[in-house]
Amino acid sequence: MTVVESWVPVPPGSPFPLTNLPYAATDAGVVVAIGDLALDAGAAARSSGSAYADVLAQPTLDGVLGLGREGWTALRAEITSWLTDPSQRQAVEPHLVPQEDLELRLPFTVGDYVDFYASEQHATNLGRMLRPGQPPLLPNWKHLPVGYHGRSGTVVVSGTAIPRPSGQQRGDDGPVFGPSRRLDIETEVGFVVGTPSRRGEPVPVDRFPEHVFGVCLVNDWSARDIQAWEYQPLGPFLGKSFATSISPWVVPLDALASARVWPASAHTALLPYLREREAWGLDLRLEVRVNGELVSRPPYKFMHWSPAQMLAHLTVNGASVRTGDLYASGTVSGPRRQEWGSLIELWDNERFLDDGDEVVMTATAPGADATTIGFGEVRGRILPARSSLDKE
Repeated sequence: MTVVESWVPVPPGSPFPLTNLPYAATDAGVVVAIGDLALDAGAAARSSGSAYADVLAQPTLDGVLGLGREGWTALRAEITSWLTDPSQRQAVEPHLVPQEDLELRLPFTVGDYVDFYASEQHATNLGRMLRPGQPPLLPNWKHLPVGYHGRSGTVVVSGTAIPRPSGQQRGDDGPVFGPSRRLDIETEVGFVVGTPSRRGEPVPVDRFPEHVFGVCLVNDWSARDIQAWEYQPLGPFLGKSFATSISPWVVPLDALASARVWPASAHTALLPYLREREAWGLDLRLEVRVNGELVSRPPYKFMHWSPAQMLAHLTVNGASVRTGDLYASGTVSGPRRQEWGSLIELWDNERFLDDGDEVVMTATAPGADATTIGFGEVRGRILPARSSLDKE
């Protein structure tokens, strides 16, 4: 099979080869990564007389998300032609800029945000901590993708500083108020909805690629002490809602065809609406660094629930999804200690994040033509807590 090559120089092993072409947003419009450069897609579209010029000139991916599956495939094919057809080079090359010169913004307007709990290893690790002497997994866990609705208004782009949250916590003589002392990370993968669904109509698992545009990285920051005091009986609330960071680059599903694997749930008995006929698990390899130190390499391929199953369960009661909705996998943890995706697992409650700590998460996946698909990074630094409201 003939491998199509770009006239743009792409360093060997680059996470942004021609087989990737992830999208990001700037104030000037949509950009697409290729090698160490980024294409100002809106300007390139105007130069080439593309029908997508207006969509690509927007300062978010909202217009791109709204194109739908046929539009996403057609746009990707057109951008690929700009970067491979020598006859297009003269018009397109002036619109390539170094990625380091870009100021990337939140890539899309986040609608609803839902976070799942799809890693059996992570659920088992926390179950052992929270319910010692009892089965670590609750009876429903292998029958449905457990999740909760988060707060879309505090989803922020990589590089945004994270002030330490304050809140109620358990004290020796009752509740106390103050800055969280157990500030944690959650290494996650996010899925960006493009095509909306109708209220009252569930989205079947096999229609997942019709609705989901692409994939990003997620750090769902967690205040474990606030969470531990508040979560019974209803679940996560203020311990999770203060900030969720996402990567600026969104990798289209079309770039991940070579990364698809069967999820672990394929080997278990499931209700019909969760049974997949196609493999929509993903072989992503994540890395987590704190202050530059590598602390974990979580493998996404071991996740029990696939993103198609998560979407099917999210909508099975008739709840609709909208363009710009985001849902995330929950913490990614593999079978070995060095593959666990949160500090509460890795450091046995002995250490959490200090003020000034910086967390960086990255990921790669196998791509077509033996390439490597990169997702960029999601980065955040912890700031001291702002002034407390509890002054009495």
